[in-house]
Amino acid sequence: MSPLLSWTVIVLIAVTSAGILLARDWRWLIIFLSLQYVGVFLLTLQHWTLGAATVKVIAGWMSAVILGMTRSNMSEKDEGASALPQGRLFRLIAAGFVGLIAATGAPFVDSMMADAGATVSAGGMLLIGMGLLHLGVTDQPMRASIGLMTVLSGFEVIHAAVESSVLLAALLAIVNLGLALAGSYLMIASNTQETETP
Repeated sequence: MSPLLSWTVIVLIAVTSAGILLARDWRWLIIFLSLQYVGVFLLTLQHWTLGAATVKVIAGWMSAVILGMTRSNMSEKDEGASALPQGRLFRLIAAGFVGLIAATGAPFVDSMMADAGATVSAGGMLLIGMGLLHLGVTDQPMRASIGLMTVLSGFEVIHAAVESSVLLAALLAIVNLGLALAGSYLMIASNTQETETP
């Protein structure tokens, strides 16, 4: 993959992960998550075969569909009202700090990971950092599931440079789907609890 395309993928991951952090409408969350998995696919493709890397994007899209279908069957409510802290400026500044840490730490991680590649290291660290940031500022099941899936995506990108096992790709795909199903269950449970509360 050419360096220009590799850094374009990093920009795609940065935009989608920041979009997930800033979006208030659940539809945009699903769109950004789906696009983020395209970036994960392209970064993983640098070290894995096309078939093994395709597993990641298909499992990611299936997870996004599970979350989207569950959320579409619920009543419309303002989910952004309960998220703490609420300020988009705070979230944007925090995302900038995560991007700065990922950019400065990528060469160190690259040297530790048997020269995985600067773009792979930066992309993986960016996904892990943005996922952890997302987990830190939300208490909603759907957003927490997306945050966990983002952290797992970052781990998958970095780990793909070290191990190219087909069994591992299948296991990580199952974990992704399991996170989506758990998030879907928690969304239904919290919605049922809110409707039963007088």
